[in-house]
Amino acid sequence: MSPTSSLSGTPVVPGVAYAPAVIATVSVSPTAVAAFEQAGFPDAESALAAYDDAAAATAEGLAARAAHTSGAAAEVLTATAGLAKDKGLRAAVKKRLAAGDPLLTAFGAAVDQFAGVFTSMGGLMAERVTDLHDIQRRVTARLVGEPEPGVPEPDEPSVLVAEDLAPADTAGLDARTVVALVTEKGGPTSHTAIIARQLGIPCVVGVSGLSAVRGGTRLLVDGTTGEITLEPDEQKASRLVADARAGREALDRWTGPGRTADGTPVKLLANVADGASATSAAAGPVEGVGLFRTELCFLNRKDEPSAEEQADIYSGVLGPFGGDRYVVVRTLDAGSDKPIAFATHEGEENPALGVRGLRLSFDNPGLLERQLAGIAAAAERTGTETWVMAPMVATVAEAAEFAGQVRAHGLKAGVMVEIPSAALLAHQMLEVVDFLSIGTNDLTQYTMAADRMATDLAHLTDAWQPAVLQLIAITAEAGKIAGKSVGVCGEAAADPMLAAALVGMGITSLSMALAAVRPVGAQLAAVTMDTCERAAEAALGAVDPRAARVAVRAVLSAG
Repeated sequence: MSPTSSLSGTPVVPGVAYAPAVIATVSVSPTAVAAFEQAGFPDAESALAAYDDAAAATAEGLAARAAHTSGAAAEVLTATAGLAKDKGLRAAVKKRLAAGDPLLTAFGAAVDQFAGVFTSMGGLMAERVTDLHDIQRRVTARLVGEPEPGVPEPDEPSVLVAEDLAPADTAGLDARTVVALVTEKGGPTSHTAIIARQLGIPCVVGVSGLSAVRGGTRLLVDGTTGEITLEPDEQKASRLVADARAGREALDRWTGPGRTADGTPVKLLANVADGASATSAAAGPVEGVGLFRTELCFLNRKDEPSAEEQADIYSGVLGPFGGDRYVVVRTLDAGSDKPIAFATHEGEENPALGVRGLRLSFDNPGLLERQLAGIAAAAERTGTETWVMAPMVATVAEAAEFAGQVRAHGLKAGVMVEIPSAALLAHQMLEVVDFLSIGTNDLTQYTMAADRMATDLAHLTDAWQPAVLQLIAITAEAGKIAGKSVGVCGEAAADPMLAAALVGMGITSLSMALAAVRPVGAQLAAVTMDTCERAAEAALGAVDPRAARVAVRAVLSAG
């Protein structure tokens, strides 16, 4: 590979970094594996007991890490810990052991079986395949007496390079030593991308040819264009990083509130998962919470908490946002990749298109009623203005019935626009609800019929796709006509360039990870509403995501 060669992928988090590559290794020592297999076990029962001990230790380690973090990091660690203890996976291992397979062979076959099932389901369930293989490596390492594999801990600022990164690995990254993320697999809404946004470090995914990069190779990573330059001119690279740093310092001086250069207000809000992340977000330049993911409070619960217990939990999130700020609470988005023991259905053929979100209340209405009671009690207790929205709403009738239940508790009612039908019916939706919030992650996946973890389809799972932008524009226009709020709370809101185009379409609020608020706010403050509208036109007129980015960048640069 020549000294001036470059690679390209899908840009996820803007920014520039220049540092040596450090390669993530995910393998367990073959020597330790061979020694373990040679030793064997006297019978299937003792082999299963060893598996149980290793799986339990792995789950406990991940849960302990989850307890010391919050937000998206806590979510992915908790979910992975749950998979390590999965009863179905254990049953498959037990069955193979009873048939005479050695433990590691039995475990590998069980993982392959479940990976095949998850892959065939597609959608969000296919994303769990990465988690499965991560669990396989961690449990295998514990069985053979090796440290759990994972990303290295560099002793100097480095660019982390990997074929793929398990959610549990990305959740533990330190932005002081990992200054950029580059992966060969993954899409713009993968867990790697979400964690990178939370950390605020440049990230590029879906980079073909990345396996040729060797550890120590100095890389210039541009998270805005998706370009990775190998062994660039040092002076030029250092100058680009210095310019980016100066730009970042300017961003840090932005204090809000969100508005364009000519004074058009745009509410900038935070995505939160629990009381800890809410307290942190409340200290930032935000006007409230645009997405409180309530299901993340209950991923490790076996029994449904009472309305009173839920009120206590929700109060911890609402409390920090009293005064003139507000919190948008999403009711349980359980199911698919976020199974909750007391709510979700088991054995669905395609959970991503199954009984998830609001649909859980269709045959279990008490689940929603108790949650609304808990939310209302928390709102009354804290005095915080509280809006409530439902996920996975497909019809106007569903929206109307939900809105009636929410208003009965004295709260403002809205729905998520994640299913294309909701976007196409946005005008009618706004006749029965008070606001809409667009979840661009799922809207993109369902619009393009593409699993967001499929590397070969990363170009489709991009919110810059023209079809996705058209649906957003339809929804925003409905909001303008109705005079009601239409926000974006998916990962697209965290992209400063796209944020400007979204505002130009008529989006009134943007909700994102706290680390993205200042870059988005500073970008909006630098352009007029007229420029945002021209950026929207440029994006909507582009033939693909790359062309859309280039066109919008040109509009914003011209001012």
